[in-house]
Amino acid sequence: MTDYKEEQTNEIEALESIYPEEFEILDVEPRHKFKIIVKSEGSDSLDDIKAEPAEIALNFEYTPSYPDEPPIMEIIPIENVEEEDLDDLREQLQAQCEENLGMVMVFTLVSYSVEWLTTHMEDLARNAKEEFERKKKEQEEADRKKFEGTRVTVETFLVWKAKFDAEMAALRSEREREEEKNKKFTGRELFQTDQTLNESDLSFLGDGEGEVTVDESLFQDLEDLDLDDEDDEDYVPGADEGLSD
Repeated sequence: MTDYKEEQTNEIEALESIYPEEFEILDVEPRHKFKIIVKSEGSDSLDDIKAEPAEIALNFEYTPSYPDEPPIMEIIPIENVEEEDLDDLREQLQAQCEENLGMVMVFTLVSYSVEWLTTHMEDLARNAKEEFERKKKEQEEADRKKFEGTRVTVETFLVWKAKFDAEMAALRSEREREEEKNKKFTGRELFQTDQTLNESDLSFLGDGEGEVTVDESLFQDLEDLDLDDEDDEDYVPGADEGLSD
């Protein structure tokens, strides 16, 4: 008959020796409960990929007939691991328990957990690097296209030329309109461009429809002026000068 208590005690002593810093007993009676801290390991195969360290805790509790039945296990994330990421590890450890029934298996379960955690963190680092390289390549391609510009063909040039000519024609028309608007005309040009100016004086004088009124009072004092018509008629410019000689 198998002495389960003895096998369990012997395994506890071995685990304390193998994991002096990671192992911790949580309870002894009625059966052992203990915790082992599991950390990911570094890898030299990743070249320039740096995987973040990760850490979990494996809590175990022996059952009455362990190792002929699996121990009770609990996986607790500690560092750089999400709870949902550990679902796969839980399934894998259950499979390991089924394969190792009848043999003490905690060391095997811990070793498998170390390997799984290390691989998981390497995969995360590799995926992060690949994503970085992909985005970097996309950015470089976008920058290259930006500097390369659009390839010119006969068709694209003709389309551009037609658009350019239309824009230049519009600018010329606008400039001509502005010049015409701001141009100063001479008198001759004004008469040539505006025929109504020819009739402005006639309109002012009228076509006989109106009469010009003379103010006779302006001429009433002319009779009082002492005007010598005869002297004016006999006056010869320069005559006095000749007599004086």
